[in-house]
Amino acid sequence: MHEPLEQGWEQYSRRLRVFIRGRVWDDAEADDILQEVFIRVHRHLCCQPNWDKPDSWFYQIARNLIIDHYRRRRELVELSDSLPADPDFPEANSEAELALSLKEMIDELPEPYRQALLLTEYQGLSQKQLAESQGLSLSGAKSRVQRAREKLRDRLLQCCHFEFDRRGGIVDYYEHCCCCSPCM
Repeated sequence: MHEPLEQGWEQYSRRLRVFIRGRVWDDAEADDILQEVFIRVHRHLCCQPNWDKPDSWFYQIARNLIIDHYRRRRELVELSDSLPADPDFPEANSEAELALSLKEMIDELPEPYRQALLLTEYQGLSQKQLAESQGLSLSGAKSRVQRAREKLRDRLLQCCHFEFDRRGGIVDYYEHCCCCSPCM
C-alpha cells in the first residue's frame, strides 16, 4: 500500500510543488502544503479506487489546501467591545466533532446492541430499566450494553487514530480511511 504513495511522491512532488509555488508566494508555506497533500493522500489511500490516474486527485487536494491556506490568512476584523459575549457557547473540540459521526456507527450495530446503546446512552434508561423493558436479567442487560460499547469502540479504532490526554480525554483524532466522512 505504501508503494503507490512512494511512486506518487517521486512522480508528482516536483510538478505539484511548481503548481503550489505558482499560487503561494512563500517557499516554506508551499513546502508545507505539498507535505500536507501527501499526508492526506496517505490517510485516504484506501479510498482511491483508480490509482492508475491519481493526477486529478492530487491536484484537487492541492487546490483545496491552497484555498484553506488563503482562508486562514484573511485579515481579522476587529469587533466592537460593545458586542455581548456568549458565555454559554460551547468551545469546539475533537470530541464534539467525533460525536456527530457516532450515530451512523451506532446504526450499523446489530439490532440488540444498537437498541441497548440507544436506550441507555441516548434515552437515559438505566440498565435496570433496560433489563425490564427487554425481558433480560440485570447482568444480561449490563453485558449487552458493555458489548455494544466494545463494538462501537472497535469500529471507531478501525476508522480513526486517537490522541489522548493523561486523563483519557480525546485531544485530537484523524481518520485512517473514509469510513466516517467523504475523502478530501
